[in-house]
Amino acid sequence: MAKEKTFYIVEESALPTVMVKVVEAKRLLESGREKTMQKAATAVGVSRSAMYKYKDLIFPFYENTRGKTVTLAMGLDNTPGLLSRVLNAVADSEANILTINQNIPLNHMANVTITIEMGPHSVAELVKTLEALDGVRALKIIARE
Repeated sequence: MAKEKTFYIVEESALPTVMVKVVEAKRLLESGREKTMQKAATAVGVSRSAMYKYKDLIFPFYENTRGKTVTLAMGLDNTPGLLSRVLNAVADSEANILTINQNIPLNHMANVTITIEMGPHSVAELVKTLEALDGVRALKIIARE
């Protein structure tokens, strides 16, 4: 049986510099300013091996996300009911859907952009839930206000 993960909220000044740099590199990738993990790691001055070691273990904490607008871009398999499951997951997080745009599927994959107003749950929780859905091939935060 897998051990349940434990999470902590820690002030940035208490973190090792390498972890702060990994978060900076992830922001560069999210924003599109850097296209590859290697380039993002180099831009912030962290090794590629450190980037891969910590990238799935550290996430920024977004205070006061309730009422904030977030736009998510997703690549979804062209599977009946998948978009409905995505929308249900957003609703379950008590977020308000503002816009939905889905392109015609090409090569059995549809590009979907959803803009939502966050509820009481964090962006990180919602992203984790959506990424766990079978058929969600890619998910990226493309805007945050």
